Amino acid sequence: MGSRSNIHLAYIAGFLDGDGSLMLQIKKRKDGNKSSFRFMPTICFYQDTRHDKTLYWIREFLKIGYISKRNDGMTELRVNGYKQVKEILQSLSPYIKFKKIQAKALQQACEILLKTELKFLSKMQLIKIVNLILVIQQENYVTKKKKTKYDLCQILGLTP
Repeated sequence: MGSRSNIHLAYIAGFLDGDGSLMLQIKKRKDGNKSSFRFMPTICFYQDTRHDKTLYWIREFLKIGYISKRNDGMTELRVNGYKQVKEILQSLSPYIKFKKIQAKALQQACEILLKTELKFLSKMQLIKIVNLILVIQQENYVTKKKKTKYDLCQILGLTP
C-alpha cells in the first residue's frame, strides 16, 4: 500500500474517531431461521447532510458501505458484515487514536463470528461475544439505555 493510501486511511480513521461509531448489535431474526438472532457488526460515519460529500469519498475509497440520509439532517455511511468490518478495522487500526478499545473488541468479535457458523457457536464463544459487546458499549457514548450482561445473555438463551 502506498503512502498516499496510508494518508487516506489515516484521514478515515480520524473521521471515525471524531464522527463515527463502532457497534456490535444483536438483531432478532424475522425470517423463521432456527436461531432467533443474528449479530450485526457496524462501522458508521456521520455527517451533516449539507457536508456529506466526505461520506461519498470514504465509501468510494473503501469500496463498500451504504449511505442514507436521516430525517434529522444527518447522513450516515454504514458498513456491515464480519469480514468487511474486520478488514477495514485492520487497515485503520494503526491510525485510530480514540476508539482503539472498541476497534479491537469489534475485530475480536468478527474473528470469532467468521471462524464459526452462528448455530455452532459454543456457550463460551457466545459469552466472549457478550463481553466484547459490553466493552464496545462501555466505551461508546449512547443516549439510549444500554443493555446489561444479563439482558444480552437472555437474548442469546444463555440464562436458565
